[in-house]
Amino acid sequence: MAEAPLPAIRALPSWVLGRAAARGRALVADALAAEGMRMWHHVVLSAVRDLAPVAQADLGRGVGLDAKDLVGVLNNLQSAGLVLRDPDPKDRRKNAVSLTEDGARLLVRCEKAAREANDELLAPLSTTERDQFMGLLIRISGTVG
Repeated sequence: MAEAPLPAIRALPSWVLGRAAARGRALVADALAAEGMRMWHHVVLSAVRDLAPVAQADLGRGVGLDAKDLVGVLNNLQSAGLVLRDPDPKDRRKNAVSLTEDGARLLVRCEKAAREANDELLAPLSTTERDQFMGLLIRISGTVG
């Protein structure tokens, strides 16, 4: 059997980490799809829950999504009855976004599905290894847990 191509590249931590990230994204995307959701829809719903009521512009900055892309996601979520966009009480020229009861219920299901997908991703690791792995990922990513 022939050796896999690109052995020098495949030995790089960035390559392996990228492959693991791609697998994780695919597992979560599949789990969310079973709930009728996409990744960005889940991210936006979660941020709305955490920040609501939140000005649409602040929401976009908070999740790192371009304004026009955010409008598309919010249009989808609003059409599905998952979020409301009302005039912002602080500035009536802006929209404030909040969750509906249906949105909150769906978000709970999506969070469970995402946790289960991540459990599948990390299944080869013990609980201690999972904690160590997360700690190491946080350190190298420069993010706060």
